[in-house]
Amino acid sequence: MRYASLGSGSRGNGTLVAYDDQLVLVDCGFTVKDTLARVERLERDPQTITAIVVTHEHGDHIKGVGPLARKLKCPVYMTPGTFHSRDLGKLPELNLIEGYQSFHLGALKVIPVAVPHDAREPAQFIFEANGLRLGILTDLGSISPHVEEAYSQCDGLVLEANHDPHMLASGPYPPSLKQRVGGLWGHLSNQQAAGFLQRVDIARLQQLVVAHISQKNNCLDRTRETLADVTADIDQVVYACQDQGFDWLELTV
Repeated sequence: MRYASLGSGSRGNGTLVAYDDQLVLVDCGFTVKDTLARVERLERDPQTITAIVVTHEHGDHIKGVGPLARKLKCPVYMTPGTFHSRDLGKLPELNLIEGYQSFHLGALKVIPVAVPHDAREPAQFIFEANGLRLGILTDLGSISPHVEEAYSQCDGLVLEANHDPHMLASGPYPPSLKQRVGGLWGHLSNQQAAGFLQRVDIARLQQLVVAHISQKNNCLDRTRETLADVTADIDQVVYACQDQGFDWLELTV
């Protein structure tokens, strides 16, 4: 199983997951032109994308979903709440994820996970194949027991560390937005991400990608410092960025 990012942050998100004959794009927060260029940068033909899976309806995750699906004529998977929150236009094939039920894309099992975020019916996803588990976990304001249980024993994990609380408090956002980002339905702080890694079983974790890092309310030095102790025994730790995302990583049995 391989995975890479088109970009990670408040100006656009997209993650590619590849296994067997499947190339799945999780979210598309970029224009079609920008998305195609980012996929080609990762040395993949955009025409080989087999499905688009959507986490929620915020623009940095869904902006390009409709136009890209129409261009590539590929199916789209999302919860009913996400679908009814935005007018995406006519889609070539819409598959609604009812009740967070898992589904298969070829040999790749996709497990939706309900998360606390200020969207109508948000989901994050775990991908399973050949005994491997890749978890994508961003855009949530707090860690529920359900989330902890779901994301235990992953082999690869893309985890949000969005903001530093002190930088958020003293930063340029208006008070209402500060409250939203730092609230229980907003985004994870560096400290929340560290606490999550302390509590869940990461014994199998081959790779950790720290993602959705705010460009205004966080910095790499603070993120690394906060996560240093809990990531010391992880073989590979990667920090995703807005412009380049991260390059292909591979999970092995």
